[in-house]
Amino acid sequence: MGNNFKMVAKTLFGFEELLSKELRNLGASNVVEGTRNVSFEGDTGFMYKANLCLRTAIKIIKPIHSFRVRDENDLYKKIYAMDWTEHLSVSETFAIDATVNSEQFTHSLYVSQKTKDAIVDKFRETDGTRPDVDVKDPDLRINIHIHNNECNVSLDSSGYSLHKRGYRTATNIAPINEVLASGLLLLSGWDGQSDFLDPMCGSGTMLTEAAMIACNIPANINRKGFAFEKWTDFDADLFEKIIDSSLKKTREFHYKIIGYDKAPSAVRKAQDNIENANLEDYITVERKDFFKTEKESQGTLHMCFNPPYGERLDIEMENFYSAIGDTLKQGYPGTNAWFITSNLPALKYVGLRPSRKIKVFNSHLESRLVKYEMYEGSKKAKYQKNTEE
Repeated sequence: MGNNFKMVAKTLFGFEELLSKELRNLGASNVVEGTRNVSFEGDTGFMYKANLCLRTAIKIIKPIHSFRVRDENDLYKKIYAMDWTEHLSVSETFAIDATVNSEQFTHSLYVSQKTKDAIVDKFRETDGTRPDVDVKDPDLRINIHIHNNECNVSLDSSGYSLHKRGYRTATNIAPINEVLASGLLLLSGWDGQSDFLDPMCGSGTMLTEAAMIACNIPANINRKGFAFEKWTDFDADLFEKIIDSSLKKTREFHYKIIGYDKAPSAVRKAQDNIENANLEDYITVERKDFFKTEKESQGTLHMCFNPPYGERLDIEMENFYSAIGDTLKQGYPGTNAWFITSNLPALKYVGLRPSRKIKVFNSHLESRLVKYEMYEGSKKAKYQKNTEE
């Protein structure tokens, strides 16, 4: 298609495959996985749809120019030579985000400054006046990426990170990032075809993301806005159509999504956030201590949670992790239990062998998403049954 252009979706380490699958399902073409990013092609409507619907993307940027660059002066000249009036007027504001991975360019702030100077000087030269910089809420956010001698100039179509979905106003000490929660759920194979439990639900992020996946609700439907809405070529009618068609693709959910937390404050926060996301019909939050519970539902239960860890709460690690294992063993037959931890030595205290371990990062902490399959009856009986069939 002639009006397709290249875009890049940024993501977290380990989510590249999930994101490329999401992009293909949405209808992107030429999908190519990178490290913490996936490039793809689509038209303007697809750019709107990607921002609205992608669960594992942090940002969608639109490359507009790339060139080889020798030093700061070369960078200044080449940025100055671009026609910025296509994207920006003197009455609008802009901001620069720079990332550098290069021997020649070692300071991203300096690269931002040089880029800003070139754009401002160009407008001064042609218009006699200049657009202002607004780092918090600019009309145009420009992304500069320098790798060795290659400079890519892109427009940021998202604005602030796409993990800020807009439903979470109440949080705990260290809540899980919404993109991370969604990615963990997708890695765990959650598809909305069984009951779901988060036994340590905190402010309810995992529950909310689980309900949005189960009902196929666009991830960012509750968000306050996107950067592309301020672009000079923004098509409001097209965006409305994209929203309407995405909402028509939602589906019914016939199971239960339940959250436990033993802190009354966490239960209240989770309920507030779930209400903000308009999902209270699908999710129940109860004040319960997981270690004193057992499985209440029939059929397979899908469990996914983010246990508190040492950096966040002062807990007795060995007892805590062994209590997780004991509770799963004694109270949760027929359960696929997944959880994330950055405390890798603590996993040995669970006393169960994980059937899967996936390397992920929780902000800067290297972590593992682990799966424990709790069979109905004993594993041996299940094995015998399978071999007899």
